[in-house]
Amino acid sequence: MAHNSLVSSSANGGTAAEALAWLALRNVASDCGSGLRSIDTQPLRALPAGRKWAGEIARVIVDGLMAGSLSAPAQLAAGWDRFGGAITELIVGLGKIWDNPAAARRIQYQVEQMLLDADDLAAPRRLARTLGIRVDARNPTATELPEGIDQIYARLMMDGRIEAVVQFGVLGTVTRDHWIELIQNVVPAERLGLAAEALSTSAERGPDPDSHFGKLAQLAAQARELVRSSAEPAQPPATPRRARTADRSDRTAFWNSYFATEDPWKYGSLYEQEKYQRQLEILPAGPIGRALELACAEGHFTRQLAPRVGHLAATDISAIAIERARARCSDQPNVEFGVLDFAADALPGEMDLIFCSEVLYYLDDLAELRRIARKFAAALAPGGSFISAHAFVLRDNVEKTGFDWNTFGAQAISETLAATEGLVLEQSIQTELYRIDRFRRLSPDDVATEPVIDHVPIRAPIEIGVARNIVWGGARALRRDVARSERRQRIPVLMYHGVADEGPAALARFRLAPAAFASQMAWLRANGFHAIGSEQLEGFIANRQPSAGRPVVITFDDGFQNFADHAWPILRANDLTAEVFLVTDLVGETAGWDADSGPPAQLMGAGTVRRLAAEGAFFGSHMATHRAIDGLSSADLAAELLRSRMFIERWTGRPTTAFAAPFSVTDRRLGRLARECGYRVGFGRKHGPADLDSNPIDLPRIEIRGDRSLDDFVATVEAVLE
Repeated sequence: MAHNSLVSSSANGGTAAEALAWLALRNVASDCGSGLRSIDTQPLRALPAGRKWAGEIARVIVDGLMAGSLSAPAQLAAGWDRFGGAITELIVGLGKIWDNPAAARRIQYQVEQMLLDADDLAAPRRLARTLGIRVDARNPTATELPEGIDQIYARLMMDGRIEAVVQFGVLGTVTRDHWIELIQNVVPAERLGLAAEALSTSAERGPDPDSHFGKLAQLAAQARELVRSSAEPAQPPATPRRARTADRSDRTAFWNSYFATEDPWKYGSLYEQEKYQRQLEILPAGPIGRALELACAEGHFTRQLAPRVGHLAATDISAIAIERARARCSDQPNVEFGVLDFAADALPGEMDLIFCSEVLYYLDDLAELRRIARKFAAALAPGGSFISAHAFVLRDNVEKTGFDWNTFGAQAISETLAATEGLVLEQSIQTELYRIDRFRRLSPDDVATEPVIDHVPIRAPIEIGVARNIVWGGARALRRDVARSERRQRIPVLMYHGVADEGPAALARFRLAPAAFASQMAWLRANGFHAIGSEQLEGFIANRQPSAGRPVVITFDDGFQNFADHAWPILRANDLTAEVFLVTDLVGETAGWDADSGPPAQLMGAGTVRRLAAEGAFFGSHMATHRAIDGLSSADLAAELLRSRMFIERWTGRPTTAFAAPFSVTDRRLGRLARECGYRVGFGRKHGPADLDSNPIDLPRIEIRGDRSLDDFVATVEAVLE
């Protein structure tokens, strides 16, 4: 083993001093095994303290122990009383050399696990931090916790055979009810047989302050008090959005449900105002006498159109909208308001101008559109104009930029109007997102001419409520189509860290440029993916229910400010969301764990977390301090799990059920202790997609590296679809 370590050290660029330190480690461990108590750690100073070396250091120590004690692996745990103190002193000494007690604790846990894995536990084995025991699965008894012990390694026995092995962090006495609950979670009920009826079905939750759950309750109370006394105000639960009626057969109720909230489409936005201006630009030359506006909504455009016509009849199906429009245009004497359902009611005739924009999508089908188009033509005076503004929709042409709505759009509307007897297209203003058309009702002696087509750019910024429905460049798959045709048992869980153009070169793997991230999210959107949270993923697994369509879980570790600055706007613009795992003790500070690689990045503050949660982002725990959990004591691990969860719940106003292990480092204690601290979902070190057989508390993820191309990203995600 020492020879292998020497070779490994040399192959990885280790110095001669480091190679000698590996040999010295084996010799010191051998001395411990032979009974020597004087431990000199100076020759070990060149040993690497990095996490990746902990397992190798533990193996060399065990190898030295076997040599010094002349023992087989199965005999080492039984000899702990002879050499355990010296081995623990050696490991503690390494922590002092490195000024890193957590690194030493990590090695201690690994050495003890290796010894107990090899032991038959014929008698209890009390090591430095671990108690190894056998437990009668049919008749367990309470286990007192010796001083210094914070994890238990137990073989559950039935009929003289090992039924299961469990290893878990523990804070106090493991009561009989605690054992019963644990046994019922890992041993099939049929294996327990009739004796299972005698087992209690409820675990003790803290009546005894010295029990494990009693200690856990004390830590929870301390965390609650810390959160309560913090300066950060609590976030009230988000107010649910008003649900709009789904019954479109009652059109009046349907539209009144929209106008239950004032200005539902943000008519005053720069994007809408630019569209209004272009509709005014397409008005026919010369005076306009009688004009009819259909679906005037709350009168934002009405107010701009009124000065351009002699008399304007502004109508809408919703009386709520009409009252707001009347109030908005109260100083326009030439406007007459009225409630009118243009699909069902008769239209006034001999109109010089009819406006009907952004509403024809809501008709039942193209047959109804053709019928109503004939009504429009009939309501116009000869030579009168019909103006329509509508957006391009993917359903009309999936290969071009369009809105992902389950309806026809501008292309179908324009074609239907052009095919209506008596109407001819005179002019069209077209952008990438919408077109504005002016049709003329032909007089008996009119001759149709080629229409004037103007292609113009969109200069106004597009707000998120509009942008999230757009698929730029067309779609390869539509969400609604794949939702009908595909059921997924494997779901990609993507893991990101930072989204920024600049940062330390050593961290390039963990940093994606905003443009590259935007390309990845646009690809997901264009290929029919929809984002879900870890809670939904857990539901699929718990119910063994394949997911409809193409779900993806998008996660971010650490909670960098650049997520709020760059990633979140991109996600929202693509109608996606993400789950961010926060280091709660450091919220608002910097990522000190990266300081050795360069200037540490800024972390989001609590106010930013509150804002993003209100906008639809999800948040989970990345622990409280970003320390690797395999170097934490069980009490520290529980405390971090508890206060991290409680702080996030305070900031977001929502339950926190998910965590991601810092550095993707886990151990056998984490899953159960996390459940006991209120978590249901965990992400650890495993790589790959999640599936219905995954353990929800130890789910895999797919790291998306910043030094890889878009083609690599596409290949990675498409592999999950195969």
